[in-house]
This record gives sequence, structure tokens and C-alpha cells, in this order.
Amino acid sequence: MSVNMKRLIAFALFFVVTLIASGENRPNIILIMADDMGWSDIGCYGSEIATPNIDRICREGMQFTNFYNNAKCTTTRASLLTGLYPRKGGRGIELLDDNMLTLGEALKLAGYQTGLSGKWHNGSRAPHRPFDRGFDESYGLWDGCCNFFNPALADPQFKGGKVRFFGQDDKRITQFPEDFYTTDAFTDHAIETIKKQSATGKPFFHYLPYTAPHYPLHAKPEDIAKYKGKYSAGWDALRKSRYERQVEMGLIDPKIFPEPGPNPNNQPFSEGKNPDTEWENLRMETYAAMVDNMDQNIGRVLATLDELKIADNTMIMFISDNGACAETPGGAGNTEHRPGPKEWYSHVGPNWAYAQNTPFARYKAHTHEGGVASPLVIRWPGKIKAGSRTDQVGHIIDFMPTFLDAAGGSYPEMNDEKPLIQAEGISLLPVLTGEAESIERTKPLFWFWAGKRAVRDGDWKLVWENPKKGWELFHMAVDRTEATNVATDHPEKVEQMTKQWIAWAKLTGVKF
Repeated sequence: MSVNMKRLIAFALFFVVTLIASGENRPNIILIMADDMGWSDIGCYGSEIATPNIDRICREGMQFTNFYNNAKCTTTRASLLTGLYPRKGGRGIELLDDNMLTLGEALKLAGYQTGLSGKWHNGSRAPHRPFDRGFDESYGLWDGCCNFFNPALADPQFKGGKVRFFGQDDKRITQFPEDFYTTDAFTDHAIETIKKQSATGKPFFHYLPYTAPHYPLHAKPEDIAKYKGKYSAGWDALRKSRYERQVEMGLIDPKIFPEPGPNPNNQPFSEGKNPDTEWENLRMETYAAMVDNMDQNIGRVLATLDELKIADNTMIMFISDNGACAETPGGAGNTEHRPGPKEWYSHVGPNWAYAQNTPFARYKAHTHEGGVASPLVIRWPGKIKAGSRTDQVGHIIDFMPTFLDAAGGSYPEMNDEKPLIQAEGISLLPVLTGEAESIERTKPLFWFWAGKRAVRDGDWKLVWENPKKGWELFHMAVDRTEATNVATDHPEKVEQMTKQWIAWAKLTGVKF
């Protein structure tokens, strides 16, 4: 008997009573995630990029201002899927062990149909594929990020020269049509699966993690054309305009979100722009086009829900996996690689990324807010009040308990006679439905990636970037952008939170 079959049999009886009690009036759940997108890159968070469909989810649902990720692609995906902090310090891409349940497994065992369309990034071989871990239908990139127009093309040598693993269920796909574009293809599969599963009358869970706008910067010419010339004033002007728009929208209070100043090594546009100004502007134009195209595809999903008349009983949400990316594969000024076409491999670099993360400091792979803060909007008509906004502190580990709560399910204690690690997040369902204005987190939130560390306990956040600087302390209630380090004023708080972080690190296997 296969391992997967044993898992299903072991859990099946656990959910029978729950399913009978809950009936079939449970919501469908769709989780959409962007890849390497900054906090301010969508309209409802202050962007000039056209994102009417994501903004619609926000307008007709709830917007979070205090939601967190794990700062990195693999660790975020592992935590999102399991409701657990990543183990082993997040090293390696196969972070889903047998003593963990995935959202696909948990919701499938709660009577849900399950599907995945997009970036998995938690292993490409059995038993680590989505097909092995609870997803009835799966299609997409089991690897990191690939050529958007032809995933069969190898990465350039400066990025390792490998061909990324693209699959469907238990098979690898190596040929793609001429008009292929990953964002469109992921959406095609999602819509096909949603239509098929909704026809059964049973609830479904669909996970739609796009690769946009992760590098390489690949976009359709017609989408790039919309943004031609819009970024010629540079990244300083872009950050300023987004910050002002966020204040005007009431999204941020400048007394609580003071401008943190330039990130280390960032340059003013007048000094840091490339002499090839067409290339420099095209980086941000292409990036904006990728976000725009993703939003168009999300519009297709929303239209499908309306067409099937299931929108009212569907919880749909949009989030980003980490902050904008400052990485520069191939070199910071590699103008030979032109943003847009499939032949080239470009990136936005740290200066544009800093503007994308307005109003925060730092970026992806850092534990300052620019790395770990996520935009999150959720719509569930009839359950979530339209146009609502919450300052509730949330984290991707909260999806597992929240979804199971909405589905009428529970988290089992055992797997094949071995104990499961119990989900470490909290259910945010009472906040979503308005039953509670907020929920107090009884435990701090923790982060670690590549030596960088952080812990948030209530309104205090402790951050470690490198040994030279040591621990920095920020009071988030008055300084969400981490502009002023108050560690020397509160040594007892630094000591207390350091002990909390060390205890968590030992529990999860972090070597530091």
C-alpha cells in the first residue's frame, strides 16, 4: 500500500463526523499568490499599475495592513502549505516532511476537491510533488522560476544554465506552444479545474501561485506599451508618489509610517540610473506589464466565478510571497539583456525594488518589513464586509487553521501512528466574518533566512541583519517602517526577545 494511501486511510475516519455536521454549505477557497511583488505594486496599496481586478477583491472584501510572509520563495511556500514555520532554517527545497500536512491534504480529507496551478517550489520528485501531497489536479512549475514564453529554454549560464522542471500531476512537460505565456497558462488550468470541480457540487480549494513578476522580466509587447515613458522620472519619484498616494488613501499614517530613508547602497536616480536610459526605464515598464497581465488573468478567474454563479460562496484572496527582489543575476548593468522578449534575462535591481516596497525598508530575503510584509486582500460575499480594512497581525502560517475553520474541519494529531507537528498559526476567521475586531496572538512571530533574523512580539520587533550591527529594536505602533532603532533605550526588551528567538530557533532546527 502506498504512503499516500496510508495517509488518506489514517485521516479519513477523523473527518467523517465533521463532514456530516457541516453539510455542503462550506465555501470554495481560492488562494492566489504573486511572486517577488512589492507591497505597493497593486492599486489598492498605492500603485499606479492598473490592477482593477485585485482592487475589486479589496473593494468587495477585506484589506490587511499587517500581514507577513517568510521573506523567501521556498520558505513562504512551505509555511503557507503546512501552517508551520520552515524547519532546518529553510535550507533545501524539499521542506515538506511526513510529519506535516499540506493544505491540499488537510482540505481534501475534509471533503474538498483540490487543485494547484502555478509555482510549487517544494520539490520536483516523488514524494514531494503536489500530486503526492494532496492535490487532485496540478499543473505548473515545480521549480523556482523559468522563461515565461518557453519554460523548455534553459536559464543563462550566469543563472546556472538549468532547464526548470515544469509538470502536470506525475508527468514532466517539455514542449510548449508558440503563443505560450506562463501567467496565461496557469490561469487556463485553474479555470478548467474550477469548472470541472464546481460541477460536482462539492466544495473545492484551488491554489494559484503565479510566477509573475519574478525575474526574468518577460512580458507581452502590448502590455509593456501601456507603461511606456511612465517611469522616466526614476525610482525616487516613484517611491514619493506611491507614499503620498498611500497617505491620501488612508492606508498609512505618516506618524506611524515615517519615511525610513534610502536603503543601504541605494542611489538617487540621477546618480544610479544606467546611461542606457531606454534599458533602465524598460526594466520598470516590463515589470509593471507583468503585474498588469497577472491582474488581467485574475479578472478571468473572477469572471468564471460569476459565470458559474459560485462567487457568493467562494473565499478568494490575493497575496505576495515576499517583498520585491533586489537580486541582480548577470550583473547590475547587464544591458545586453533587454527586458521583455524571451531571448533575454533581466531584473529590476535594488533601486526599483526599494520603490516597489514603499513605504518599507529592505527587500526580499531580509527580515525588515520590506522583506516580510505582504499585501493581502480577501473577498467572501455575505461573510466579509465589503470595503473593510484590518490592522490584525497575520502570517501565512494562519492560512491552515483559518481554512480548516471555514471548512468545518480539524487538524489531526497523528499520521500513520506517528505524531504530526501541530499547526502553529491561528484562525483569523472571526476577524474575517466580523465576529471579532482583532485576535490577540499569544505567541510571537519569528523569522530566519540566511543568517537574518527577526521576532515580533506585540508592538515590538527585533531584527538582526548582520553581526556588525547586532540586534535592532523597533516599536511598530509608532515606527512600522523601522526608521529608528531603540535597542539602546530598551536593553531588557532586547534580552527578552533574543531569548524568545533562540528558543524558537532551537525548536525548528535553525543553526546560527
